[in-house]
Amino acid sequence: RPPRSTLFPYTTLFRSRNFPRMNEQERAEHIKALNEAFRPLQPEQRITELYRNYSTNQVMLTSSFAATSAYLLHLFSVYKPEQETLFIDTGYHFEETLLYKEYLTKVYGLKTREVRAEDWKHEFTTTDETWTKDPDYCCTINKVEPLEKLKDEHEVWVSGLMHWQSDRRNTLDIFEDRGGVIKFYPLLDVTREQREAYIKDHLLPFHPLQSKGYFSIGCKHCTQPGEGREGRWNNSPKTECGLHL
Repeated sequence: RPPRSTLFPYTTLFRSRNFPRMNEQERAEHIKALNEAFRPLQPEQRITELYRNYSTNQVMLTSSFAATSAYLLHLFSVYKPEQETLFIDTGYHFEETLLYKEYLTKVYGLKTREVRAEDWKHEFTTTDETWTKDPDYCCTINKVEPLEKLKDEHEVWVSGLMHWQSDRRNTLDIFEDRGGVIKFYPLLDVTREQREAYIKDHLLPFHPLQSKGYFSIGCKHCTQPGEGREGRWNNSPKTECGLHL
């Protein structure tokens, strides 16, 4: 871990400026400074360092409670157990995902809150079967829009994306500017092998659908068994729901 003197200038920068109010160049310099400070750290250290500068009310932690979720949630249960976890309930999750969410919430003592689309919008996608015609629009209604208002209430958005999960995710850095919100990926450079070792060492529970060949799990209409993310939106060029685009 770098000495505190190395990180101190960035903690000062965290506290002394309001990120959304910076101009584009200032935000770019701020993100660059954060990445330089946090890249040498391990995921546990990154999470700990984040809370030297932000309160839990300023941080938005989201989880899909899918195949790779247990790792990040376990870290937060150890290093910041009071942090609320937001779960986007699309209304189309596998029953196994909902059971897995309840199990992890109980075992890790998580503070989980469900976020949903407005009833009439969700009902429209159900009646229209929008996922068969325009999956991007279905994701926008049921996943992207429900978080929009919440993003305005927070300064940092934490997600468990990792480089190896997709070509697009391989281009990310630990911090990025997302329209005035700081996106934070503490697990970004964790390799698949390191993730598997952590799961084994800490006896983390697997999502029940993994034993059936599902390695990336979303809504039941748009998910099939497959390695990596190849089972998502099968036979479609779509690889992301839109939350992280």
